[in-house]
Amino acid sequence: MTISRTICLGFLAVITVGTFLLMLPISTSAGTWNDPLVALFTTTSAVCVTGHIVVDTGTYFSFWGQLFILILIQMGGLGYMTTTTFLILLVGYRFELRHKRAIQEELSRPGLQDSAQLIRSIIATIIIFEITGIFLLLPVFAPKYGLDYGLWLSIFHSVSAWNNAGFSLFSDNLIGYKSSVTVNLVITSLIIFGGIGYQVIIETYLGVRDRFRKEPKRINFSLNFKVVTSTTLILLIVGTIAIFLTELNNPQTLGSLNFKDQLLAAWFQSVVPRTAGFNSVDYSKMTTAALFLTIGLMFIGGSPGGTAGGIKTTTLRVLTSCTRSILQGKEEVHLYERQVAINLVLKAVGVLLGSATTVIISTMLITLTDPNVEFIRILFEVVSGFCTVGLSTGITAGLSAGAKLVLIATMYIGRVGVLLLMTALLGDPRPSRIQYPEENLLVG
Repeated sequence: MTISRTICLGFLAVITVGTFLLMLPISTSAGTWNDPLVALFTTTSAVCVTGHIVVDTGTYFSFWGQLFILILIQMGGLGYMTTTTFLILLVGYRFELRHKRAIQEELSRPGLQDSAQLIRSIIATIIIFEITGIFLLLPVFAPKYGLDYGLWLSIFHSVSAWNNAGFSLFSDNLIGYKSSVTVNLVITSLIIFGGIGYQVIIETYLGVRDRFRKEPKRINFSLNFKVVTSTTLILLIVGTIAIFLTELNNPQTLGSLNFKDQLLAAWFQSVVPRTAGFNSVDYSKMTTAALFLTIGLMFIGGSPGGTAGGIKTTTLRVLTSCTRSILQGKEEVHLYERQVAINLVLKAVGVLLGSATTVIISTMLITLTDPNVEFIRILFEVVSGFCTVGLSTGITAGLSAGAKLVLIATMYIGRVGVLLLMTALLGDPRPSRIQYPEENLLVG
């Protein structure tokens, strides 16, 4: 039982338990046993922090069903091994080496040191951000829905946003709040910080703390921090401008809004492809250009160590820097005056190839099971599922049972990771002392 197999089987165990809980009569508003496929799809979407739905979460599920979904979202955002390790620390058991290795694998950490302290920092970070989100959203929801239900709406949407899940209790998601500056900024801030990675947040805190000390010292941010923050900022700015321009003349999305709401909606739709499936406009009415742009943003996703999916911002930067090095005739890959190790370049190529292969196979299977659905919508749905985004053009509920099962498998693969899943299936790689002679071949 390797670390990768423990993580993969752990997610399957949580999905199995969650499916049973959502099948119970207390989980549905009708008070009857739930459809097993609906329960399985919803549970997988929650555990994989995707946000794909086949029923209306706010009306189909009872309070207990919504609470089960919220717990599954929180566990999925934390990760199976992080949740397990936190419980081990909570009851006072010894923190063993295999737990440290599991945390390293799940959070994409470079080392094993201070793993227990990292878990405590992660939990503290989650509590601070989610509670802050709750208090900021409460003044928006409470006046309209009352204190009790308004508090529940604030809790649910804050947790869902931080974990990049995209589940909403409103039938139209957040379209009704497209003009609300508070809702737009709070939800997008939670999505960004939740998907940027715990290491970046901790480094930011340490940097700010050191700066305000009486004798501030020089802050040396890690390469991961520089790559993640710069790439995220570029993608957010470019995404906002591109969405604004492609949808500006579309009266069914941005065209009918005033300038302030157009900017808010463009910003919101630029942030949510970072793997949070909220939406403030109807994606089924967006132009093909905007849908294709969103597919690209979703495929990139968020950053390592956070709650986001996709190939990750660091993978994108390694691949683009690799391309730049080839064009400049260099044999090394450099980022911010640092040389990128060859094993990271190989891993980035593996992630890209594995992700593209999964998307192609899933898209092909759904086109076979549902040939009447438009191709761009199927591709959008598959990329959204694999990259744990949850955005949809509205075709999810109408897909056949076979297509829904394909999406379930796609969401699971996207959450645990292609390389981790392949390692779990094939076993840990064994080092070899054999070194083969080098020979050239034609490429490109």
